[in-house]
Amino acid sequence: MLTANKLMPQGGGLAPVLLKRAATVELDWDVRQKSRFDVTDSQGRQVGVFLPRGTSVRGGDVLVAEDGSLIRVIAAPQPVLVITHCTEHGTPFDLLRAAYHLGNRHVPIELKPDHLKIEPDHVLAGMLRSMHLIVREAEEAFEPEGGAYGAHGGHGHSHGTAPVGPVLHPDAYSGSHAHHDHDHGHDHHGHDHGHGHSH
Repeated sequence: MLTANKLMPQGGGLAPVLLKRAATVELDWDVRQKSRFDVTDSQGRQVGVFLPRGTSVRGGDVLVAEDGSLIRVIAAPQPVLVITHCTEHGTPFDLLRAAYHLGNRHVPIELKPDHLKIEPDHVLAGMLRSMHLIVREAEEAFEPEGGAYGAHGGHGHSHGTAPVGPVLHPDAYSGSHAHHDHDHGHDHHGHDHGHGHSH
């Protein structure tokens, strides 16, 4: 088995003719987010991939095998949910809200100016539809955002506790008293609003 332990992001620095001649391998996101996996390339060679922990492979990246041969990675089409805003009742801002809510759940998201993509999940699909977003199933390449830890893949995320604080504990910044007042004020406003309508 051939070993590949070097990755050239997007084939940077390689002559186009070399990229054209390179063997290829089609991988879905499930495999590309791992740093160690076995594949069979387009030339029928078994390749064991051993990359630094936390490395994820993107479509267009090039793996370099121990014999110097190149293997270009293609992002394989896979089942995804494509999320768009409702042009009749919504605005593009709805996508921003959706990305925020999905991000709070630590869901890998591919961000585009006019749509989001996530892996199939009927619970999340229901939540998004309840936010008046359009959710459709598709078979497409999936390239989720690297996030704040892009260079380190999931490594920083799995061990870093600092980012969790502000997400789970808004009081850390505003003080619990201020946060309570905000909630109370909001409830009070809602009550007055409802009361005004009942007369």
